[in-house]
Amino acid sequence: MDHYHLAQVNIGRICASLEDPVMAGFVNRLDEINALAESSPGFVWRLQTEEGNATYLRPFDDDRMLMNMSVWESVETLYEYVYRTVHVELLRQRHAWFEKFEGAYTTLWWIPSGHLPSIEEAKDRLAWLDAYGPTRFAFSFKSVFAPHPESFEANRICPP
Repeated sequence: MDHYHLAQVNIGRICASLEDPVMAGFVNRLDEINALAESSPGFVWRLQTEEGNATYLRPFDDDRMLMNMSVWESVETLYEYVYRTVHVELLRQRHAWFEKFEGAYTTLWWIPSGHLPSIEEAKDRLAWLDAYGPTRFAFSFKSVFAPHPESFEANRICPP
C-alpha cells in the first residue's frame, strides 16, 4: 500500500438516555466537538447521521451503547485532536456521562487511503483487540503499529 489512513472507533455505555438532563453536558457540546474535529489538521472523515453525529446510531444490542468512528491522516494528527484540543475536556468529564467499561472501548487500525470503514469492520477490530491485545490488525495509542499490508485484511480469523 502506498498510502494509508488511520481509522479509529470508540464506544461507551451512556449513564442515561440522551434526552436525560444528566447527559446535557455531553449532548450540548457534540456540535462544537464535531466541528473541531472536522477543522483539525489531518481529519479525513467521521461517521454521522443526518443529525450530524453518530449518537443516534445503535450498532449494538444495548441501546445505551454509543459508537464514534473517524478517519485521520496519521496517529499524530488524531492524537493532537484527542489530547491537545478542548476535546480533552470531554475526556476528563466522561465518567459523568459514561459507565466504566470493561474491555476494549477504543481501537485504531490502518486503512487504505480512500476506504471508509464500516460499522461491522469497527466492531470486528474492537473484538480483535479485546480478544488478542494490540497487534497490527487493531491497536491503541499505547501500542502503535506501523502500517503493513496484512493490516488491511478484513475479518482475520486467527491472531498474527
